[in-house]
Amino acid sequence: MENSTKQQIMAAVEQFLTTHGMTATDLAKRAGVNNTYLSTMRQGQTQIGAGQGNMVDIADRYYEMLAKYIDFKLTKTYWQTVPTTQFKQIISTLEDAREYGATNVVIGETGSGKTFVSKIFQRKYPMDCFVVKVGSSDNLGDLIEKICEAVGSVTIEKTKSKTLRAIVKRLQLLKMDGFKPTVIFDEAEYMKQPALCNLKELYDALNGTCSLVLMGTEQLSRNIEKMRRKNRDGIPQLYRRIKFGYRPLNSIDRTYKLFFATGVYSAEVMRFLRENCENYGELHDVLVPALREADRSGQELTVELIRTMLNMPNI
Repeated sequence: MENSTKQQIMAAVEQFLTTHGMTATDLAKRAGVNNTYLSTMRQGQTQIGAGQGNMVDIADRYYEMLAKYIDFKLTKTYWQTVPTTQFKQIISTLEDAREYGATNVVIGETGSGKTFVSKIFQRKYPMDCFVVKVGSSDNLGDLIEKICEAVGSVTIEKTKSKTLRAIVKRLQLLKMDGFKPTVIFDEAEYMKQPALCNLKELYDALNGTCSLVLMGTEQLSRNIEKMRRKNRDGIPQLYRRIKFGYRPLNSIDRTYKLFFATGVYSAEVMRFLRENCENYGELHDVLVPALREADRSGQELTVELIRTMLNMPNI
């Protein structure tokens, strides 16, 4: 990496710290960079002591980690943020929830941009917006650990109940310090009954103090409704609290006209993408590597190039 690029990254880091009122210690922790390394880098130095008077270069990966966290682009961007209907709906819901400490459930098709928008929102409010990605194999203990890691400054206690209380206290302190804490549970359709029951506890302790937003597919609402009808422990109580917090997203526009307006595409390419991509996520997964390959090879973006790149046989 050129020194000029490193200087640009560090200038962007200083601007980021000033804009968000974040300490260098917090940034180092969240970006995964050693605090001593960051301090040295902020002084404009590209080497650090290695003992016995020796100096070694600070690896490029630390600059790359900082750049990634603050969203400083190191390479050409092939995907632009497009204000789709779903994008506007999610942002509006998140802003409203953040302002009033509300709890909402965002339901949308896979590939409609839920994860993408949650990351944008977190970058906008890095000090008090926390994203927890729910995994298909996560049990309650796993999810609590993920919340602790996302929120930070929370020690995992001997019992889950004590750990939840520590999480609540951390979020309450943030509110008292003038922040507007928001916890987003992405891919919440994977939440199991115990996790949903504990969400009810978080709601009771944090309503009006910290916004809790579940983002998931229709599977989430179906699972909750199924458990509610079966009167599973804690689910009717949770449903009563979130019943009027559901925010369904509009259907995906599969003409992709807003996305096509950001570049020059032939009629054949647009037709191919409409026929083969079922959502915005798939459109991204085809267009980005295809545009990158077209740039690399100096070729025009054609259906043939896309098919070759995807190893799709010509029909």
